[in-house]
Formats: sequence, structure tokens, C-alpha cells
Amino acid sequence: MVTTRSQPPVRGGTAGKRNGADRHAASGNGNGNGNGNGNGNGNGATAAPTLTKEHRDGKATFKNVVTTEFEFLGPYGVIATIVGLPVVTLGLLGFCNERGGCVGVDNIRSLSFPTPMALRWEAAFSWQSLAVVLGWLAFQAILALALPGRVYEGLPLNDSHGTRLKYKMNGLLAFFVSLAAVVGAGHQGVISPTYIYDHFLALLVATTAVAFALSVYLYLSSFRGHRMLAAGGNSGYPIYDFFIGRELNPRLLGGHFDLKTFCELRPGLIGWVLIDLSMAAKELELRGEVSFAMLMVCAFHCIYVLDCFVNEPAILSTMDITTDGFGFMLAYGDLVWVPFTYTVQARYLVDFPQDLSLYAVAAILAVNFVGLFIFRGSNGQKNAFRTDPNGPAVKHLKYIDTTRGTRLITSGWWGMARHINYFGDWIMGLAWCLPCGFDHVVPYFYAIYFAVLLIHRERRDDHGCSIKYGADWKRYCQIVPSRIVPFIY
Repeated sequence: MVTTRSQPPVRGGTAGKRNGADRHAASGNGNGNGNGNGNGNGNGATAAPTLTKEHRDGKATFKNVVTTEFEFLGPYGVIATIVGLPVVTLGLLGFCNERGGCVGVDNIRSLSFPTPMALRWEAAFSWQSLAVVLGWLAFQAILALALPGRVYEGLPLNDSHGTRLKYKMNGLLAFFVSLAAVVGAGHQGVISPTYIYDHFLALLVATTAVAFALSVYLYLSSFRGHRMLAAGGNSGYPIYDFFIGRELNPRLLGGHFDLKTFCELRPGLIGWVLIDLSMAAKELELRGEVSFAMLMVCAFHCIYVLDCFVNEPAILSTMDITTDGFGFMLAYGDLVWVPFTYTVQARYLVDFPQDLSLYAVAAILAVNFVGLFIFRGSNGQKNAFRTDPNGPAVKHLKYIDTTRGTRLITSGWWGMARHINYFGDWIMGLAWCLPCGFDHVVPYFYAIYFAVLLIHRERRDDHGCSIKYGADWKRYCQIVPSRIVPFIY
């Protein structure tokens, strides 16, 4: 779900690709996200599932499992989450905007907050904004289908043949084509460069409606025929399965268009960059220049998204793709949470401009570099070890062999903490917030939320790996006791 960006705790082994391509979201991506280690992916969403009757899918047979353990506090928890996510997304706008002000530390101390009623709620929905959102989704779908791209195979499915689904990867090309098309449309006067800022609320509401509609379709369509279901989304509780997602790999057009990977990477991620650019255009319109603070925020985000597309095939080994079903959790995270909450800093800088000294700019750049160094270095080391444990860059690493035939690294980056990449990821997220100064709390929502998300993700992964590796995981945790932050947590 929502798209985190981070990877899992385990690493080593012989198969599977993974780096920091996933970022998301309300689910964690929410789209946080990632598991993957050794030669496979492990996640403990469901423990000791009960096998149901065998189905036939073409020539391969598979067995769906019944979900016996719940996340998010079960059905009642997901009801609160389904309601809470749109409330939070709207609240970030309602409690921080140019009309009503923004929540600061003094507001929290005095329990006196800006009123969301300052927004123009009468403009919360428009058919034009809905048409823009649907047009954007259609445009991205056309690019995904029509542009050339290399075809990759996913990890083996849990069926009798170990089927590998095929995925065409052309996200980087789609990214540049999308930017060129939008910039060209703005230059020709087809659409205003500030359209997203000017219609932010209406676009947010329209995208939320689309995410709900898509989630309903995904849930209902999962009952058609014999579909391969996600281990975590087949509980029999409709609201829970609607949220988690029943079907593992919903596809259209005879299996040529994978809905989950499309939503994970295309509309929301590219939309994230376009929202940032619209905010920068609004700042230019209002003040005649784009500030250093805005430039840094836009650059950090754009570099991150570009990195995701450069390493696009890595998403195929993430938990979102291999384990989670496609339901409201991922649909809302991919389409709404990522583009509309990850851009809060850029929107804040339009309404509350910041003048940064060169020393402040240098310090923020240094923080981002440190995070990137940890994040990329740790992920690169893990991937290199997976590819060739005897390679010159990683042959010195210590590891333990597991009874599953995989290896868990116990030195280098991964000897510091079991999720050292999470730590680097969070430091980068903090750097995204720092250009906004320290007057208000809302622009730091991402850093706060992301810390909670990563801790939840780490606990989820730890539970899954303890089931997957048993005594080997306990031994590994004794050797590497730190979870995320070396010597602290």
C-alpha cells in the first residue's frame, strides 16, 4: 500500500531483485513496502492458513488459503482506517492552507487549531476535475500499453508450475513522455501550469472517489471464476477483504494489463512530480521566482521518483506485488495518498514561503546525502550479495546459512541493523521536510508518518521472517540486535 519505499529486513541468497524502488503509501505503500530476501519473499500476514479446495487456472493448479490472522486490528480496525485515511488527507489541507493558516507548536500547546471551514468546500467536487483524473488514468494506461519496454518475469507464483507472470517495464519512458505532454499542453495554453494548485481540493476529492470505485470493482471481480487470492485477503469478512484485497494479481485485456503494478508505479508517482511542478509554477506566478526551498523539495522528490523508474523491475520482488492483494489499501495508497500527501511540503511553500540561507541549504543537502548514502549503499550491498555472494565487493561479508538454503548477512551495512535501509530512507524523508522551516507541524507530517510506517513495517516483516526462518531468524536477531537505528532501536 501506499507506497513505502523501503525494503525488508532479510537479504542474501541467490534469487530475487530488490532495491529502493517502492515507496508508498497509506498502506504503507502504504505503499511501504518490501520483503524479499534470499531466494524468495516472506511475509507473515497469515500464519498457518487452512487450505481450501483446489482450483484449476489454465494448466497450472493452485490452492487458495483462508486468512486466519488479521492485521490492522481486524475488521473493525480496517473500518476505522478506510474512514481515517481520507479524513487525514483532507485534514492536511484543511488545517494548513493560505486561507485558514497552518497548525504550529503553539496551536498544539493551546489546543487551538485553524478551522478547516476556511476552505472553499463548495468547490470540493467538480465534473471537470473528475474528467481530468479519469483522463490522466487513461493516458497513463495508454502509455503503459503502447510504449516499448522490456518484458520481465515476476517471482514464481504459488501454483503447481511456479508460473511467472510477465510485466512490460517502460515507466521511465512514460515518465518523460508525460512530463513533455503536460509541459507542452501548458505552453500551448491547453491547461494552466497552476491548475493542480488552483483545483487541489476538487482533484483530491475526485481521485478519492475513483480509488473507492476501483476498490469496489476489485473486490467484486475477485469472485468471478477461479482467481488466485492473496493469503491475507481471504478471510470471509467482506470489509476486511475489501481493504486488504482478495485477488493477488488482477489483470485486464486477456492478462496483458496488470492493474496492481500499473497503479503502484504510474498515475500516483508521476502525478506526485506534476503536483510539485504545479506548486512551483504557482510560487513563480505569485512571487516572480522559485525559492531555493521549493527547488530543493521538487528536486528531492523528482530524483526519488526517477530512481524508482530506473530500478522499476525491482518492484516485482516487493511485498505489494508478491504477497498483498489489490484492494482499497493499495488503491488508495497508490492513487491518493502518495501524490496528495507526499507533496504537502511543496504546497506549504506556496502558502508559507521560506527564505533559506546558503548555510541552511548546504545543511539540508548534507542531510539528504547522508540518507541517500545509507539507503543506496545498504540496498546496493544486499542486491550485490544476492546476485553473486562471491563477488569482489561482497565476498568479505559474514553471513549465516539457513535451513531454507538462503543466507542472512550479519556484517557490513546489515550488521549494523536488520533494516538499516529504513534508517537511510527516513533520513531522506526528513530532508524533504526541512526546507519548510520550523514554524509549523504539518509539513513534517511525512517524517512523522513515515517513522510510524517503517516501525510497523519492521514489526510485520519480523513476524513474517520468524515464521519463515524459525530458529535461524532467532539466531540472526541475536547477532544483529538493532532493528532500524544502530545501537538505539
